[in-house]
Amino acid sequence: MNKKEKSTIRKLKNKKYEGFLLIIRGIETGIAAGLVCVLFRFLLSKAEEYLYTIIDAVKGRPLISALWICALAAMGILVALIIKKVPDSASSGIPQVTAEIRGRISPNWWKVILGKLFGSTVSVFSGLSLGREGPSVQFGAMAAKGAARITKADKTTELRMLSSGAGAGLAAAFNAPLAGVMFVLEEIYKTFDKAVLCMAIVACVVADFISKLFFGQDTVFSYQSETIPLRWYWLLVLFGIVCGLFGAFYNTFMIACRDLFAKIRKIPQWIKFACVFAVSGVVGLVLPQILCGGHSMAQILIQERPDLWIVLGLFAAKFLFGAFSFCSGAPGGTLYPMCILGAYGGAAFAQAAIALCGMDAALWQDFAVLGMAGLFASIVRAPVTGIILVFEITGNINTLLPLAAVSLISYAIADAVGSTPFYAALVDRITNGENAKAEEKKSEKVIKTYVIPTGSPADGKTISQLDWGKHSVIVSVERGETPITPKGDTLLQAGDVLVFMISQRRFAQSCKKIETMISETNKIQ
Repeated sequence: MNKKEKSTIRKLKNKKYEGFLLIIRGIETGIAAGLVCVLFRFLLSKAEEYLYTIIDAVKGRPLISALWICALAAMGILVALIIKKVPDSASSGIPQVTAEIRGRISPNWWKVILGKLFGSTVSVFSGLSLGREGPSVQFGAMAAKGAARITKADKTTELRMLSSGAGAGLAAAFNAPLAGVMFVLEEIYKTFDKAVLCMAIVACVVADFISKLFFGQDTVFSYQSETIPLRWYWLLVLFGIVCGLFGAFYNTFMIACRDLFAKIRKIPQWIKFACVFAVSGVVGLVLPQILCGGHSMAQILIQERPDLWIVLGLFAAKFLFGAFSFCSGAPGGTLYPMCILGAYGGAAFAQAAIALCGMDAALWQDFAVLGMAGLFASIVRAPVTGIILVFEITGNINTLLPLAAVSLISYAIADAVGSTPFYAALVDRITNGENAKAEEKKSEKVIKTYVIPTGSPADGKTISQLDWGKHSVIVSVERGETPITPKGDTLLQAGDVLVFMISQRRFAQSCKKIETMISETNKIQ
């Protein structure tokens, strides 16, 4: 038995110092993730600043504009070469992190950081409609993985640090530590684990503190809020339905466009990227407001309050250009552009309600904020994260009830129409259901925790009645505060916390089997 296996066994036998060790690891994770994400935010802010300076300088000068577009095409070729060398640095980064948590891939952490840093910075400098949030999640995860590898942590600790680092990256990107914690549980880890929760809280707080040291304590999105009268709450229901339907359409459209782009195999990747970056240059000369993540659009919305048709026009342009940028696979995030779309959708809905229903004109900004949360909930399918995230980036507690109403309705509608969650669909396309990397072919055991949900087919079954697979063993059943020694005749109940020891060699397959076994949406034969 090697040292890492002994460490894993000690975690099960002795929990006396577990809380202290989790805090220490959380601090390590938060520092590593926070510093990398701060560097990334600084680079992107400078890239966006220089981009608009160049656009102002070349606009109206045809020859120089043509040279600028050629330079962007060359940058596209460079980014294509980076992605070829480091495939896991492409696109958002959130699906890659989720895939690694599930044991499907295992990229080189420092190569991903370097490739993503350069690729995302160049992509934003070129004006592609991409944000910093997805890459920040991946940066946080990879920085945490690096810290785990350097300190020679066991695989269980590494996965916990990786999950916590992902949340810390989101916290540093948005100045939203609570959203970072919830994002880990709701989107990345997808189950409740007290150890991951503890580590994630510490990591997100530390990363958020580091981010605020450099960028200040101002909220990401500032606006004038009003209390929405109860007589207008029926509009919240209608708006939630609209957000849910559009979110379902967004997912279908984006994934279809991504698949279509991938099917064009006759054209080399570097030519595709050269064309995408050149088109971005043309868009920047014609409609610079829709470039990058959407900071310029946010300023226009809040400071100028444009007319309905301008709002709809910018919404459509941002949506189409965002789809074009995303489908290319260029490094960059989709979360903030998604939030901007939600804000413009909310503003358009509010202006229509003001004109048709006589709603108070002062409420339009509140609906812009509600649109962010509603669209997040329907697209990502993480409503609690969306509610907390929008609350933290706006700093306004008065909108919590409307945020919850719109988000939950939007989530329910998107789920009802059968829309696949955005990042879940991307994970499936990254891995194709297979373990893509051979690095994890080791004999080390990994501790993994699952909670039996209400309505699970495992509820009321004994352990011996269920086929958990030969590569996973239940080592503990926690019912409330009472630990139960698992036996064949142990009757499982909803709410039980099952602690598994899983072979690292078959980690991905075993986790998938267990998740299917306890899922409330699947039946055990």
